[in-house]
Amino acid sequence: MGARRVVLRALTAAVFALAGLIFVTSFNTAKGTNLRTDDSLLKLSDLIQQRSDRNGELDESTAKLRNEVDSLARGDDGYTREEDARFGALKRASGTEKVTGGALSVTLDDAPPDARAAPGYPEPGANDLVIHQQDLQAVVNALWAGGAKGIQVMDQRLISTSAVRCVGNTLILQGRVYSPPYKITAVGDQERLRKALDRSRAVQNYQLYVKAYGLGWEVGEHDTVTLPGYSGTVDLHYAKPVAPSS
Repeated sequence: MGARRVVLRALTAAVFALAGLIFVTSFNTAKGTNLRTDDSLLKLSDLIQQRSDRNGELDESTAKLRNEVDSLARGDDGYTREEDARFGALKRASGTEKVTGGALSVTLDDAPPDARAAPGYPEPGANDLVIHQQDLQAVVNALWAGGAKGIQVMDQRLISTSAVRCVGNTLILQGRVYSPPYKITAVGDQERLRKALDRSRAVQNYQLYVKAYGLGWEVGEHDTVTLPGYSGTVDLHYAKPVAPSS
């Protein structure tokens, strides 16, 4: 019996020691905060939003500097009229010049919180009720195919290196973060743009979810819209020149 009591006491002391170690480790990890809260996630979300706002401020600053440079360059650039015309055409094609004309806008949105399936359709899963990256890309690609002279997603002009990416239910575009509804505006021939949307199989697939689960879809025509030129960096980080073939 004596030996058994010694063993029990030793086990009890070991349990308390282990409990103390866990408590100290937990305290050091939490640094005095509650481990069961989502404070860290909230801080991360706040940080992302702060960075997005800061990127927006930098975009505005860059746009002002670009306008000043362009203004100085127009004073006396030493080029002929033909060269200036070619340079202007390249700037318009690259998206760094504003473009004005008739336009078509497309607005996509998540389904309402209380969305249910329409008769004849299965009940939706969580992924059936939100806008996905491929939905935005489908609209943008269709508008380019329809001869758009310029496209703007939310308040940003797209260029050849723009990437439309979604993380969860948020859009990340050129360092900025956006939440639905998402508005895409294209300047061009409205009839051609609308026909391109109607022909796109990817857009047709999205329309099925609009019909089945109530995702948002709105197309509007505008007589005159001016899209600002892209004002961010146009540097390529991964491209390299290809040696001409002999």
